[in-house]
Amino acid sequence: MIMSAMDRIYEDSLLFDFYGELLTPKQRQIFEEVVLCDCSLSEVAEEHGISRQGVHDMVKRCSRLLASYEKALGLVRKFLFIKQKTERIRELSSDPDIRTLADEIINEL
Repeated sequence: MIMSAMDRIYEDSLLFDFYGELLTPKQRQIFEEVVLCDCSLSEVAEEHGISRQGVHDMVKRCSRLLASYEKALGLVRKFLFIKQKTERIRELSSDPDIRTLADEIINEL
C-alpha cells in the first residue's frame, strides 16, 4: 500500500506521541525537528553538528524503532479503535447523556 506524505506524517506523529519517550533525548529532538517541525535535514545537521546523512539515518532508525514498539505493544492501534468506536456510539445515539459521555471520552483520548 502506498502511503501519502500526509498519512506518513500523521502516523509518525501518533507513534511519536505514544512512544517518543522511549527514544534517547537526541533521537527524540532530531526526529521531532525533522518529522514534526518539518525542518530540513541540512538545517538539523548544521544545528547538531552532524552530517545530513547522519540526520537522515537517525530519522529512519527512529521511525523503525517507533514502528517496532507499536508492533509489540499496539497502543496506537488500540487508541484508534477506541476512538472510532466511541465516535460511532456518539453518531448512533440520540440520548444527549450518551452523546456527552462519548464526547468526554473522545476528548480524554
